Amino acid sequence: MMMYCLDVHYRAAGAVAGAAGFARWDDASASSLTVVAIPAGRVAAYVPGELYRRELPCLLAVVAKLPEPPALLVIDGYVWLGDGSRPGLGAHLFEALDGRVPVVGVAKAKFRAAIAADVLRGRSRRPLHVTAAGLAWADAAAAVASMHGRHRIPTLLQRVDRLCRDA
Repeated sequence: MMMYCLDVHYRAAGAVAGAAGFARWDDASASSLTVVAIPAGRVAAYVPGELYRRELPCLLAVVAKLPEPPALLVIDGYVWLGDGSRPGLGAHLFEALDGRVPVVGVAKAKFRAAIAADVLRGRSRRPLHVTAAGLAWADAAAAVASMHGRHRIPTLLQRVDRLCRDA
């Protein structure tokens, strides 16, 4: 079973959602790449505090096009907000997939008062903030720490970001 890093990039005329598939946490390259263009009419407007309303349909569109069912999904963002009881994008994704696919959130910026497992990578002094649904936070943090890459952002998260921007 494959795991996938997911991301979305917004444009004036819609969005692009992408996925980079990998079998092992320390994989240096993606074994599959999937890109889905979302037309402007299907991209919701951004509403402060409700990012998931904009991003979730895009993520679900790329998940529907994956070459095989995901064993786990990694997103750029939070699964849980605040004390861990307020759902973030990842929790909404986990719920939309009926709780069958664990979701790991890797956030670059600290969300006010969010409780997360902080992971330092490379020589960075700024941690990544890891939350998860369907997987223990400590296991998710250890997995993110073990991902390939010498820098703060794991290689495959950088790869899917670039995939979406360049598509």
